[in-house]
Amino acid sequence: MHDAARKRSLRKLRENAAQCVIYSAVMLVSAVFIWLLIDLLRGGLSHLSWEFITELPRDAGRAGGIASILVSTLLILLVAVLTAVPVAWMTAILLAEFVATGSWFGKAVRFSLYVLAGVPSIVFGLFGNAFFCVYLGLGFSILSGGLTLACMLLPILASTAEAGLRAVPHIYRLTASALGLSRAAALLHLILPAAAPVMAAGLLLGIGRALAETAVLLFTSGYAERMPDSLLDSGRALALHIFDLSMNVPGGDEPAYASALVLVSLLLCINILAMKFAYGLQRSKLMP
Repeated sequence: MHDAARKRSLRKLRENAAQCVIYSAVMLVSAVFIWLLIDLLRGGLSHLSWEFITELPRDAGRAGGIASILVSTLLILLVAVLTAVPVAWMTAILLAEFVATGSWFGKAVRFSLYVLAGVPSIVFGLFGNAFFCVYLGLGFSILSGGLTLACMLLPILASTAEAGLRAVPHIYRLTASALGLSRAAALLHLILPAAAPVMAAGLLLGIGRALAETAVLLFTSGYAERMPDSLLDSGRALALHIFDLSMNVPGGDEPAYASALVLVSLLLCINILAMKFAYGLQRSKLMP
């Protein structure tokens, strides 16, 4: 009995130690985010105002606002997402639902995605400059920047979407087959809604990386601060604007902090909206 009690005590001690390590890691991640947010608030909140968001930048960004920068950023992000998401998610559906796991084609596509995911962003920037800006003749433009970002987002979106689709229990597919549903109907009404949160999480990771990119856009979308009139105009992204203010513009620290605060707020809003949409889609499809 003493041995059994000692084993239970040791097992409980190990469980408590594991829980302590897990909670410590979670608190560390939360503390880093809170520390970053407090630092941004302390440095940029005094400079942040409605005029800062709605006015055009002046004096190399020291004065005025970031209206044209925000428009350019959102247009670049829109081009990237609308281009990358259909291709990446169709690739994920093909790999997860229609290609055998051990087939040479699936292995080749996955290997290509893994290699692309590890390519540095500066290489994507050089590729985008050579192909979209020079070869296709798009020049330094929002369209060039968005298409280059789409190439960079493809492996992230495809890999996470495939993982989400493969995580759906196989009983869903068997039940759909027993009810006489086609593979397309089962995919649309059962599998995709069940995998929606994971696919949304992958989309958020991609959007977060796209919003933070500087090297890619420096070589493709350009550096212009003016308000873009079309997708073929040059436009400066918000992350690139923050880099320029903090590194190249004397006296640009406060606008840089305020711009970074806007960027983080924009990312938080996109995260909240995307997760609400994903879970709403899942509940509407799967709940009676």
